[in-house]
Amino acid sequence: MRATAMASLVGAALALSLTPALAAPAAPPTLNVPPAFTGLPAGVSLPDIAEKAVASVVNIRSTQAAPKMDPRMRRFFGPFGLGPMGPRAPMPHQPREGQGSGVVISADGLVLTNNHVIDKADALEVTLSDGRSLAAELVGADPKTDLAVIRISDAPADLVPMPMGDSDALRLGESVLAIGNPFGLGHTVTMGIVSAKSRAGMGIVDYEDFIQTDAAINPGNSGGALVNLRGELVGINTAILSRSGGYQGIGFAIPTAMARTVMDSLVRTGTVDRGWLGVGIQDLDRKLARGFGLPAGTDGVLITGVMPDTPAAEAGIRRGDVVVGIDEADIRSAGQLRNTVALAGAGETIDLRLLRDGREISVGVTLGRLPDQPGAAVAPGARPRDETENTRLGLAVRPVPERLADQLDLQKGQSALMVAGVDPGSPAARAGLRPGDVVLEIDRRPIVSLREARAQLDRADRSVVLLVQRNGRAQYVALDAPAR
Repeated sequence: MRATAMASLVGAALALSLTPALAAPAAPPTLNVPPAFTGLPAGVSLPDIAEKAVASVVNIRSTQAAPKMDPRMRRFFGPFGLGPMGPRAPMPHQPREGQGSGVVISADGLVLTNNHVIDKADALEVTLSDGRSLAAELVGADPKTDLAVIRISDAPADLVPMPMGDSDALRLGESVLAIGNPFGLGHTVTMGIVSAKSRAGMGIVDYEDFIQTDAAINPGNSGGALVNLRGELVGINTAILSRSGGYQGIGFAIPTAMARTVMDSLVRTGTVDRGWLGVGIQDLDRKLARGFGLPAGTDGVLITGVMPDTPAAEAGIRRGDVVVGIDEADIRSAGQLRNTVALAGAGETIDLRLLRDGREISVGVTLGRLPDQPGAAVAPGARPRDETENTRLGLAVRPVPERLADQLDLQKGQSALMVAGVDPGSPAARAGLRPGDVVLEIDRRPIVSLREARAQLDRADRSVVLLVQRNGRAQYVALDAPAR
């Protein structure tokens, strides 16, 4: 649109220059650009936004004391730290330093940043946009979201906190600024757009709900600000997706909707008390929805197991329930469910909307506190001799040996089948089943006996839904039965 308009403008100017001098001057051409073209609010200048936002971003230098050197290593490196590779070889008795960025969020010196920027640091130093360097100390850190809060010691009275915006209100294509300390160069501003929202499953941290942007983010930008065109903080720049280690157009920021809750908890208590249901969950895909008799296009999260003596068990939640909402929000993915429950906090009461046997019900749950580490069962792997082949689905199964029942955390008297083998190219192989998996249910019915289980599988004429436990976690798996 802009190129066409500019071409028209140039054409009009050329026609004007060829007009005879005695002719009446033509009206000057106008270029009508809609407000949405620039992405800027009316009367707002991009340099004004950038200059104001930069004043709220700090560079962070972390120092980790050198570990004590083993006397044997001291003899190897010598009195001057010289090794066999000469004077440029790294010397393990030197302190380790790192650099990153942070955002001033309060006038009394609180700075929000990434956990990996300050992790294991013995000393912290922040540099303001005007060049002043000040000491800082850790307030609290949360590795599960990669967020941390530090406090500037003897904070000056002229600190400029950045206002916090609503990351949920961001729209795809909206312009944003990334501000930080890339490669240690100091305060740097880049511009891009919001490329995607609610990115999860990246394997970066435990709780993910990233804003994706193409604003240039490089090493050293971590902990810096992602700013909207109202000059508000909407994200903390955290990671990049890159094969080279540098900018390749895909960067991720933690949204303020998540960062605000974590930050408030860190400032208040130094830790984050996450909410906990006590269930196993997985995404509901089209195959599973069909296997559960749900309408096509149903969004939600499957409950694959309920731990005893947990908030979910006390509320009457059952395996096979489908979570479709929490309070007023619709739930569409397992990641969204985990984040919503965790950020609600321990002791809070939420309203779960569930699909059970085809109808929607509402269940109130008072959340518990997330345990540090859930236990994991040991998965067996040997292929037994007394296997029973299911030729239609490509499974070799047998009863779970009694000696493994405790390791697999099976309830007393609970029957289960162990997958002993999977035929290549079979429906079981295509569904991802592996030797050592434990089958707990077939089409939402518990295992009664090997003979009856095989009969159930042989009768299947369309899809079969198995509840499978692997490494201590249960999930539903849909298999397409071959045509008879």
